[in-house]
Amino acid sequence: MAFKEHSFTERAQAGAEGKKALLERARAKAQALQEGAEERKAERLRIAAERDDRVKAKEEARRAEEERVRLEREAAEAARLKAEAEAEAERQRRAAEEAELQAAIKAEEEERDRLLKAEQKAARDARYAARKAAKKARRKGISSWDEYIK
Repeated sequence: MAFKEHSFTERAQAGAEGKKALLERARAKAQALQEGAEERKAERLRIAAERDDRVKAKEEARRAEEERVRLEREAAEAARLKAEAEAEAERQRRAAEEAELQAAIKAEEEERDRLLKAEQKAARDARYAARKAAKKARRKGISSWDEYIK
């Protein structure tokens, strides 16, 4: 068997056919990639949308939790303020009662002091009157024993 040499045209034609086949394979591969690319792109978009939905759901859950915590804090603060107001009202009521009691005690003490002073004045006045009467009787010459005898 002899080795047959190819002519330039045959070689050029074989090279062109090889390039054409290579180009066809590249086009077929590109076509397959193109068909798969749309599916992959759709899949990526679906995954991205799902991710966005999860992020939105997490954000909404976080906001709802923050709102719940805020409302709980506000309710607790309102309850604390109400309790403080009630305690303050009770303290003021007790202070008013204490002041009223102190005023009553003071008035009672003042009344006792007034009565005591009136009694003391009456006793002092009686002693004074007795001294005056005794002095007057002595001036007249009547002794106090004489009055008892009568």
